[in-house]
Amino acid sequence: MTSQSGGADMADAADATGMVDWNLAVATATRLVRPGPEVTREEARAAVAELHRHAADAEQHVRAFTGMNSPSSAATPVLVVDRPGWVKANVAGFRTIITPLADRMQARRAATPGGAVLGTVGGKVTGVEVGMLLAFLSSKVLGQYETFAPAEVPADLSTLDDEHPVQPGRLLLVAPNIVAVERELDVDPHDFRLWVCLHEETHRTQFTAVPWLRDHIEGEIQTFLAQTDIDPATLLERLREAAGSLGSLPGFGGGGDGDDDGAGGAGGGTGSLMDIVQTPEQREILARLTAVMSLLEGHADVVMDGVGPQVVPSVAEIREKFQQRRAKGTGRLDALLRKALGLDAKMRQYQDGAVFVRAAVDAVGMAGFNRVWTSPNTLPTKEEIHNPAAWVARIHK
Repeated sequence: MTSQSGGADMADAADATGMVDWNLAVATATRLVRPGPEVTREEARAAVAELHRHAADAEQHVRAFTGMNSPSSAATPVLVVDRPGWVKANVAGFRTIITPLADRMQARRAATPGGAVLGTVGGKVTGVEVGMLLAFLSSKVLGQYETFAPAEVPADLSTLDDEHPVQPGRLLLVAPNIVAVERELDVDPHDFRLWVCLHEETHRTQFTAVPWLRDHIEGEIQTFLAQTDIDPATLLERLREAAGSLGSLPGFGGGGDGDDDGAGGAGGGTGSLMDIVQTPEQREILARLTAVMSLLEGHADVVMDGVGPQVVPSVAEIREKFQQRRAKGTGRLDALLRKALGLDAKMRQYQDGAVFVRAAVDAVGMAGFNRVWTSPNTLPTKEEIHNPAAWVARIHK
């Protein structure tokens, strides 16, 4: 299935540090990515057009339901992409967020005899591994708000002024995956596409209506990476996990799709590769990031189901079949990959976050819950995600 391809042109995407051969990662993923469902050219065009319409409609529904105003959303594009387009877009975002770590690697390698040669070889090996993981994930994600995508100037410059400058981030909808799942579930395709857009638009609203949120998460990630012990074995494990965690952090797939297969999770005790290489300080950072991700994913799930009955006639059927799909599970190999990459933790983020949001809204109403977006200090802790009453007591004392 063809659609607009996201991400920048990867022809000049070589990383001078050699930490990852990004061109090779993209080439590997593109070669290994599974084909999407069979559709005619007319069906593909219709699906792309409808997803764009639903994304625009979803923005209004989400604003009305949440009471969150996102004046800068017009400066963040909506891209309907195919699987290779998703790969390219995520490589662009991934390279952006790990640039400081790459700079440190380059400085260390320059002072090491033979470091340049070893870096080139290691970069190609890691590029292949990252590409393989991207190929696996590219068929799982229905959509994401790519938080760390480089800012792009929209075609319509009239939407920009001093109060609404160019914003980083973009909303991706993976058309072939959405069509594949709607067919698998045998649900109304128009309703399902809007349902997915409601979830993804909630993520876009979160980041455009809360200006400090992106910088806060990026700061946590950079602090995490700054404490990385850069030896070859540790770095290789971290890069493998980073590729698997593309969905656990907004901008790496994090918008998620309501699908337990759609993204990687991060959290202690999950059996994921990240558990092997964490320092105590990194575990504390990861606990905070896990709480934020649970909040964002749970909030999106609550919004999509809250808006659904008014605008998605078959929302009850869609949710029931979606839950059955999750419970049914997958094959043994797929299950092993999901556990190794921490993907099962993602499912817990949806569940725990949704329970937290619903309990908080029940206790203090939507306006009271929206105090969560005031500052980093009003975000729930990992403990409060499991004890919403504690967050309510702390914030509404």
